[in-house]
Amino acid sequence: MPRRRSPSPSSSTAPRNRTPQPVRVRQRTFGDFVKAFLAFVALAVLLVGVPAALAMTAGWPFPETFEPMEWLRQDISVSTFLGILTFVVWLAWAQFTACVLVEMKAALSGVGVPGRVPGAGPSQLLARQLVAALLLVGATAASFTPSLAQLGQTYDDNQRPTVAAAQQTPGLFAQQQEQAAGAAAAVAEQASHTEATPAAAKKQGDTKFYRIQPPEGRHHDSLWEIAERHLGDGRRYKEIFELNKDRVQPDGSRLSEASLIRPGWIMEMPGDARGGDLVEMPDDAPEVSPEVRQQISDYARTGDGASGGGDQAQGGDQAQDSGSGGGAAHVDLPRQRPAPETGHADLRRPAPDQVATPAQDSSSFGLPEALLTAPLLAAGLLGALGHRRRQALWQSAFAGIGGRRGMEPPTPTGDALDVQDALLVGADPEGVRLLDRSLRGLAASLAAESRPLPTVYAAWMSNGDLHLQLAQPSGKPPSPWQLGQDHTFWMLARADAEAYEDVDTAAPYPGLVSLGTMDDSRLLLNLESVPGIVSLSGREEDRAAVFASVAAELATNGWSDRMTITLVGFGEDLTALAPSRLRHLDGIEALIETMEAETRQRRGALGAAGHDSVLTGRTGPARHTRWAPHLVLLAAEPSPEDAMTLAELAADAGRLGIGYLVGTGSGDLPGAAWEMEITAEGRLLAPLLGLELDAQLLPAAQQRAVVELFTDADPEHGPDGPGTTPPFLVDISEQGRPAVYARLVGSYEIIGLETPDGERSALLHEALALLLLHREGVHPRVLSSALWPRGVTDDVREALLDRLRDWLGTDPDGTPRLRTDDAGRLTLAKSVVSDLDVLRSLYHEATQGKGVDSRAVRGRLLTDALVLVRGPLLADRPEGRYRWLTHEIVDAQLPLLVADTGLALAEFHMEKNRAEKAIEALNAALRTAPADERLWNELLRATHALDDPERLTALASDLVTRSGARGLPPRTEALLDELLPTWRDAVAAAG
Repeated sequence: MPRRRSPSPSSSTAPRNRTPQPVRVRQRTFGDFVKAFLAFVALAVLLVGVPAALAMTAGWPFPETFEPMEWLRQDISVSTFLGILTFVVWLAWAQFTACVLVEMKAALSGVGVPGRVPGAGPSQLLARQLVAALLLVGATAASFTPSLAQLGQTYDDNQRPTVAAAQQTPGLFAQQQEQAAGAAAAVAEQASHTEATPAAAKKQGDTKFYRIQPPEGRHHDSLWEIAERHLGDGRRYKEIFELNKDRVQPDGSRLSEASLIRPGWIMEMPGDARGGDLVEMPDDAPEVSPEVRQQISDYARTGDGASGGGDQAQGGDQAQDSGSGGGAAHVDLPRQRPAPETGHADLRRPAPDQVATPAQDSSSFGLPEALLTAPLLAAGLLGALGHRRRQALWQSAFAGIGGRRGMEPPTPTGDALDVQDALLVGADPEGVRLLDRSLRGLAASLAAESRPLPTVYAAWMSNGDLHLQLAQPSGKPPSPWQLGQDHTFWMLARADAEAYEDVDTAAPYPGLVSLGTMDDSRLLLNLESVPGIVSLSGREEDRAAVFASVAAELATNGWSDRMTITLVGFGEDLTALAPSRLRHLDGIEALIETMEAETRQRRGALGAAGHDSVLTGRTGPARHTRWAPHLVLLAAEPSPEDAMTLAELAADAGRLGIGYLVGTGSGDLPGAAWEMEITAEGRLLAPLLGLELDAQLLPAAQQRAVVELFTDADPEHGPDGPGTTPPFLVDISEQGRPAVYARLVGSYEIIGLETPDGERSALLHEALALLLLHREGVHPRVLSSALWPRGVTDDVREALLDRLRDWLGTDPDGTPRLRTDDAGRLTLAKSVVSDLDVLRSLYHEATQGKGVDSRAVRGRLLTDALVLVRGPLLADRPEGRYRWLTHEIVDAQLPLLVADTGLALAEFHMEKNRAEKAIEALNAALRTAPADERLWNELLRATHALDDPERLTALASDLVTRSGARGLPPRTEALLDELLPTWRDAVAAAG
């Protein structure tokens, strides 16, 4: 997908680079210093003065000798009472000292919620107030704002200080907000200053250079941090990017994206850059090695056309691009390590599932673009919809819901039909399968090595490869995984992923969900692992489209076993997609009550199981019964009080397998670990994470259409009464002989057409089969995506359609047999039919037409219908083709239709006590529908009617053998008990 740029640097599209609590309040006053001094005195007295006074007056609390029995024999005197009282005072002092140490550690590190000292409620509260008053003056605003470097660390190192503050007293929280506000104001002031003087950023003769430093531990250099150090504002990274974009670096590659920089690269800096590690023009840099000086000199000569003055300086006020560097502080875009001469060309090459696919064509023929460009979401929805329709067919057949045995699923129309076509075109089931197998295979490999699952913040699907971004380095990955661009990336090539087989292990990262694409790489964020709340700002309708997309994918994805998704403030109708996963709560109050209880329960369960997080629990013995994620999607903006409560709950959520995505209109949410913004242009921005994505959305119109598809597929939904009429009926009389007849039930044969020559024959046959199975019409994009799953150009598709028209020819009246209806969909003339069309028409006429009033006609029609059944659908189809059948439910419809036909014909014969004829009809139907319990039960009844116990016993033995370890179905077992009470002994005796 080509990367779109915001059309203008308007404020509506600019991402917010803010601290979590940008509330404008007063600066520090003289009173703050007085309170800090008094807090220092109080702490000194309590921590030093109290023990000193006790030691001098009462002595140490511990006796000189340890003789418990002697102590028990002594009389209780005043000195004994004073000794006990002294010990209690010493114990209180020790407890208070522990409280001070705990609060001091939490306040200085800015990480995590302060631990609770047992039994120290008032003491810890006093210690918290004193420590806060003391540190408020000495700490910088950065102490209360999220450090970028925290995003690549462990859970214990990754709790936002604002989250910790949410558990403190309101007064202290307000004080911390003051410091955060001061930092935000300073950044805003610096930004306004930059906007006022863009042209002054670079002066003639003031050229400076910076050399990208190698990583230190988990810290990587980034343009944002370079701009922050040397220009005073990280948002001026754009100026550096524009000065150096597409210039050849010392290793032969080029800077193409602000988030993709490498150690050793040279960056020309704006003229007002300051800092000790900058280099002036190379001739004036004796402290630099000759090699580096030569590299800088060569690089400087490439900048004449790339380092113009004022135009590039405008990057300071264009804060809408993310550009944060590739350090551990960000959700980085993964990159391969190409040879120097190729630069980042591999990154710009579209992924295999995106190369020239119909979903990426410039024209979508009116289909919803949002679903065409969401292959994982579309695949999940399509798979869930197919499962729902199959479930409805089986329930209708076995339970007789509404009397609609063998019912035809309703044909969607309008927006629902467009959405169904978009799902068929955009879905990438192969990508879902590879992602699922790769993640489970990784979990199985780590479990075999007795290694824990690493914490994964995000996954990138790029160029067909899978990149996992880890929270921290976790050693060498198991084969065939490899280290990626650094030790925080594990990478699996597509070829290695295709070698994975299905494994019986729990899904390790079920909380992964697609957010969008960046430079042809698709980002899946692991909501479950985020150390706190993920906030989403923007217009309400834009936020709603993101929330709906996230909810729909989480509910239907193929890489999760089980999970709970709680929706608040939106999406009550979305629960129809997956009632077992999705639940809707009425308001924030109910959410908080629910999550408080679940948080307590999960903490207790983890402690009882001895696990430090749900990740270790998923690979243990209880992996199939516990540790499923709970993801909360809160579209309604919480009040400040509710936001602080949610921040408390989310402080430890990553360890517990609970994720929070919360919407906010202002963009300022207490306790937000990661902040994102959705723009009106469909861009998802997160500057501090280095993200600028083409967002994955599910707008309201498409959301309603998706829900309509699922509700229409519900077996309880729809009209009552007899089976619905098939979408296409043929004239079954002699006068209705078709011009073109295709046999699909069994081996594929075509009567009435010459076999095409050349390699196009297989494509023409497949295209005709698709059209025959969809008499309502097929969208051209659906046809091309079915025949060419990896994509094809428009001219190739149109050439095939021209050949198909020529091959099918015209009717006697000159009308082409392949037509295009008013909606642009391809349809076949009524003179082109298949044996499946005839089979449906014969059964319909026998059960709802002329056969209802004429027994002879019913018997003849049912017999003719059963004769048409020669095997499964397209039995001889070549391997690798007709993959679109996996999206169809005809493989479930055909066995049910054949079973219904066999049952009806058996009933017809049993009315005249012709048991052998009934058995013959049932056996014919069983060849196509061997798993249909109804056929076996009727076969037992027909065999019992022969009054031949040995034959009935042989059939029962055959059924027991077929059922295997699962055993006989309850209905069949009860029927055997009725027909042959001694069947168990007889089967056991027969072996």
